[in-house]
Amino acid sequence: MAYLKENKEKPEKIGILGGTFDPIHYGHLVIAQWAKEEFSLDKVLFVPAGTPPHKLHKEVLMGKHRYRMTTLATNTNPNFKVSSMEMNRLGPSYTIDTIKDLRKEYGKDTFLYFITGADSVLDFYTWKDYEELIKSCYFIAATREGYDVEKFNQRIEEIHELFGHRIFKMDIPDLDISSTNLRKRINQGKSVKYLLPETVEQYIIENKLYKDLKG
Repeated sequence: MAYLKENKEKPEKIGILGGTFDPIHYGHLVIAQWAKEEFSLDKVLFVPAGTPPHKLHKEVLMGKHRYRMTTLATNTNPNFKVSSMEMNRLGPSYTIDTIKDLRKEYGKDTFLYFITGADSVLDFYTWKDYEELIKSCYFIAATREGYDVEKFNQRIEEIHELFGHRIFKMDIPDLDISSTNLRKRINQGKSVKYLLPETVEQYIIENKLYKDLKG
């Protein structure tokens, strides 16, 4: 009985994958699954962005469509969940706000792992309240083709010296899929089959998405 109680109270490990998901594609799903397995996460929470501060002046599809596509893409995996917290937030949506909300929801003992691209780590010091952020969660940095390995390693060393070992590198396969290119293909009437889940493709077709969307 003591073993069962100890196992039940073991702190949960949750991965957080944020993004505009405009649209979500297999690259996003691979990153989430690899992080789940490599870091023994209990689940990965997909958080479609509301108004990302770095995309304030770019056209982004309505949140309800991005949320629905993310749900369709993940609903067959019991370890994947979707949260609408950022879309429900008014104004620009910052990572620190999301982590604070998740900390309130899941408690102080839960291990939170924010999943991002290795290239984003280079801009870490520009993130809002980065010192509080790095102390509030761990980071999983997924490598992408063309990222600056030397600069990335230097930045990791700097951050580890200042805040301890808070960022972990994760090598992933290069699928060479981007939401930008998918939007262009759809806008041009080209196929996106095998680049994103069929359920997402069908949703895009049924709702005539990206036909007039630029960028």
